[in-house]
Amino acid sequence: MGVSRRGYGGYMAQFVDWDLAAATAGALGKSGPRVSYAEATEVVSELRRLTDEAAGHVADYTGLRSQVVHPPVRVVDRRDWAATNIAGLREVITPLVSRLSGDKPPGPLTEAVGSRLTGVQAGTVLAYLSGRVLGQYEVFSGDPGQLLLVAPNIVEVERKLGADPRDFRLWVCLHEVTHRTQFTAVPWMRAYFLGEVQAFVDASQGGEHLLERLRRGVATLSDAVRDPQSRASVLDIVQTPAQRAVLDRLTALMTLLEGHAEFVMDGVGPQVIPSVESIRAAFNRRRETGNPLEKAIRRLLGVEVKMRQYAEGRKFVHGVVERVGMAGFNKIFGSPLTLPRLDELGDPDAWVARVHGPAATSAAG
Repeated sequence: MGVSRRGYGGYMAQFVDWDLAAATAGALGKSGPRVSYAEATEVVSELRRLTDEAAGHVADYTGLRSQVVHPPVRVVDRRDWAATNIAGLREVITPLVSRLSGDKPPGPLTEAVGSRLTGVQAGTVLAYLSGRVLGQYEVFSGDPGQLLLVAPNIVEVERKLGADPRDFRLWVCLHEVTHRTQFTAVPWMRAYFLGEVQAFVDASQGGEHLLERLRRGVATLSDAVRDPQSRASVLDIVQTPAQRAVLDRLTALMTLLEGHAEFVMDGVGPQVIPSVESIRAAFNRRRETGNPLEKAIRRLLGVEVKMRQYAEGRKFVHGVVERVGMAGFNKIFGSPLTLPRLDELGDPDAWVARVHGPAATSAAG
């Protein structure tokens, strides 16, 4: 489909060359593990089946059930994962950047160089990530979102860990299906998340300055892929107090969602995955190790923070469920007002007292 030279598409065609980003990601992405056609077909079939099995386990354990119709899981390769994320980013970033720019036409230098450079840089980052991500609930490209499982990465990791393939695949599915449940059992979640992204943009001081910082953020990540000694940080784009306040809310939300998925995995896993203890131990060791390049990328992308989110979020969810039960915990999804605040993540009693009342905290104690 052609891109208009005016409006959203006109400016965004200049901000990022998305077609070049997709081509770069495809060209630089690693090849997957060696599998025969029959093996690949079996993996795809089993991942689809295990996704359905996981959905039943997650619903029974959490008491949450989808309130909206969602598309079936997509089992993808690395190139498809990158292409899907590029399409999703394009859908979200296009109107945001157009709003920041006021639809002003870019200068000739931006048109000639900027969009292509940023496209190559974005493609480089996505090529790296496409070899690492096991699964994702992608919310940008459509409502209510799309569950993706990256088959080559799942097979590669299960082989490296020496894990039982069926057990490891179900373990991954439990985590990713929990994320799908969070967005489909809580219909306002996607709009809230996208609204916070919009709020972050609105909180910037000067649209052109934020666009330039976004460019630098992409460049920083791209440089780190090539130079693990880079010490820059993508957090440099966060400059205003209002942006930090939005980032605090987004951090609290992501910590909750990741911790909840980890809690569900650990709760369901022992019942349905015989080798879950060895899988968890091996996977945790994998998270903690990595070559210098991987460690640099993890830091720059905030994955180091995400690792802490897994632990802190899981501890918070456990603390709340311990005090008020699963049904009481699920009140957290009642509205954006019942989501935990950043300072409550380390203090489940504070959240219980605010949402359930002080008497609930006393009863739990």
